[in-house]
Amino acid sequence: SRRLESILNDFTAKEYDVLLCTTIIETGMDIGNANTMIVYGADKMGLSQLYQLRGRVGRTSRQGYAYFMYEKDKVLTEIAEKRLKTIKEFTEFGSGFKVAMRDLEIRGAGTLLGETQHGHIADIGYELYVKMLDEAIKRLRGEEVEEDFETEIDIRVNAYIPSEYIEDEMDKIEIYKKIASIRELEDKNSIEEEMEDRFSDIPFSVYALTEVSYIRALGKRLKIGRISKTPRGINFYSPKGELIVQKSFPREDNEYKLLKNIASYLEGML
Repeated sequence: SRRLESILNDFTAKEYDVLLCTTIIETGMDIGNANTMIVYGADKMGLSQLYQLRGRVGRTSRQGYAYFMYEKDKVLTEIAEKRLKTIKEFTEFGSGFKVAMRDLEIRGAGTLLGETQHGHIADIGYELYVKMLDEAIKRLRGEEVEEDFETEIDIRVNAYIPSEYIEDEMDKIEIYKKIASIRELEDKNSIEEEMEDRFSDIPFSVYALTEVSYIRALGKRLKIGRISKTPRGINFYSPKGELIVQKSFPREDNEYKLLKNIASYLEGML
């Protein structure tokens, strides 16, 4: 322990420029002049461990850099790839909670009333898991559980991500997931800005996809079960299939403008 202390004191005092060590430094080290870290075999480490290691650099006003390396041409496991993508995605200050939540999804939450430290939460996702748990508790208490539903959009529209726009399948799945999670207008604007920044100008089919997801979110908040296009206009139905209202919109030269009109109409109903 004295030898380790002596080495770290010398490094802090700038007696040498590079410290070669194990992951022993992942917690408790506060070395302000350390600004660059290279981690070998990062695919073998846990997400919380990677996060702690990254926190050893950039602890002062100096810009910090953390490089997580793995063997060239090595095929990563799905879990290792998720961990590395997470540590790359969440880099802003105070992102520890987001990293912990993603780690919970990857590893599983375990059994709440048992000793097992792994579970099946990764199969259904953390949000759905918590939602199902909340509904089960309400039923046990004898409280009324509101029936869940998703607003169905019955409108013929080209809403998809073309392969020539996002070529990498993993990136495409990631974007589809983000679009599906749109709940507010800010969410929609945010994902569109991200796509434009990462993949250049957005095609109409992708704009239509984000608009459909936003309309679905608005419809759920307004308790609309289905939105359907008919020769007479757009019909809005309740979750039980009852017609709420029929609305006519100006004839547009493309489907995206029609979707924008529907979204504006629903926003006015909130």
